[in-house]
Amino acid sequence: MSCNQPIRFYDNIPVISYLLLRGRCRNCKTPFSFRYPLIELLSGLFALGAFLRWGMSAESLIYYGFIAVLVVITFIDIDHYIIPDIISLPGIPVGVIASFFLPEMTFKTSIIGMLLGGGILYTVAWTYNFFAHKEGMGGGDIKLLAMIGAFVSWKGVLVTLFIGSIVGTLAGGAVMLYTRSSLKLKIPFGPFLAIGAMIHIFFGEDLIYWYWNGLQ
Repeated sequence: MSCNQPIRFYDNIPVISYLLLRGRCRNCKTPFSFRYPLIELLSGLFALGAFLRWGMSAESLIYYGFIAVLVVITFIDIDHYIIPDIISLPGIPVGVIASFFLPEMTFKTSIIGMLLGGGILYTVAWTYNFFAHKEGMGGGDIKLLAMIGAFVSWKGVLVTLFIGSIVGTLAGGAVMLYTRSSLKLKIPFGPFLAIGAMIHIFFGEDLIYWYWNGLQ
């Protein structure tokens, strides 16, 4: 954006071009944000993870596409404290349709997951607003968890919430200690829901099995 020169195709190879150019524009030498190769690397690693987990299958493509959307949502929420409806709302029916191609999902479990995901956070947001008379959770988080539920079922919603809450609490505490901020520090919840959903996709069944067996 600094010199308005088009990027050559060979300067747009994920990760590799960033390293070859040493993180700078070929024309004006302005540094590129490290976020570009970071997101490219994450996307590649998740694609590899999906392939190793499910091979070349519809399941692998669906989950990778879902994870890629979660990565996009994560960085948008970090920057702007919003989760765009244009991403989350279409993702809900896409998740329901995807349930027909996922062996561990059914249309029924997808619908239940969608309703439970959106319903839990809507109840939390409504309750907080009722007692505190101010918004504590944005509508974007509600729609995001509804979308997640459509892809991962009601069990995935519970795992996502559990892991997301733990990771969010630890991260929020670390940020407050580092910045010496008050308990009113605003932290986006979307990235932690995304992390919880990703962990469930790869390890959810193992975590549920370990948890229930630990209770016995």
